[in-house]
Amino acid sequence: MKLLRLFAFALAACCGLGGCASLPFSPEKKLVATPSDRGLAWEDAHIPTPDGLILNGWYLPAPEAGGTDRPGRGFTLLFFHGNAGNISHRLESLRIFHGLGLNVLIIDYRGFGKSEGRVSVNGTRIDALAAWDWLEQQKGLTPERIVLFGRSLGGAVAASLAEQTKPAGLIIESSFTSLYDVGSFLFPHLPVRWFLPQDYDSVASLKGKQIPLLVVHSPEDTLVPYKLGRALYDSYQGPKTFLEIHGSHNQGFYQSLDTYLPGLAAFLRGLPRPAP
Repeated sequence: MKLLRLFAFALAACCGLGGCASLPFSPEKKLVATPSDRGLAWEDAHIPTPDGLILNGWYLPAPEAGGTDRPGRGFTLLFFHGNAGNISHRLESLRIFHGLGLNVLIIDYRGFGKSEGRVSVNGTRIDALAAWDWLEQQKGLTPERIVLFGRSLGGAVAASLAEQTKPAGLIIESSFTSLYDVGSFLFPHLPVRWFLPQDYDSVASLKGKQIPLLVVHSPEDTLVPYKLGRALYDSYQGPKTFLEIHGSHNQGFYQSLDTYLPGLAAFLRGLPRPAP
């Protein structure tokens, strides 16, 4: 319930101040673990932004063993996490993606973990594009080798990056149509637009795009309502798949592994294979 508590405290703090650009975020600076704790090889990524910051991330190479049974082989997943914590709280997801044969780059937005700066909605858009550029410049990747992934608020970050780029695929999990819609759901009697001067509008970001899209959501999600995930899916006019899981907002993917893993694998297998 971190997002709910954060909205409540921040709305109270920002009341009468004309808005608060960092409202949706609850960053933590201390990293509590590394991929080594899951037996995964990794390297630190130091990513410069055009406005002079250095972001911290982890790059995890795909496992060398395995061939056609690894549906993600040949792709790199660019992972955008949710509004709270930092990259060290996403180890289980990193293990899952590694098992699918994906290279993974996960970043901390400005103000999270070891990344410099102060977080804001617009700042995350800058950070996302900086991570994309790092993959192209430091790893030599072309767009058809990159798959974007975002969970919760990270889904909106991924959608905003998809508006500016042309990745091989886009996975949006437990996310929403817009930040205003989430605020209106959590606080139906408050004028949330007064307190959210910066918004994510994933419907607008994806308008006119033809990127293969996988939307993942649970009807049991009590934080970001299922209907917002469905609305995002229904609004998209490109190739798309909806994967219904069960369980809570933060743990649904893990509580639904018997559905989640085959769904991710099927989506990855359906993407055009990148040239060698």
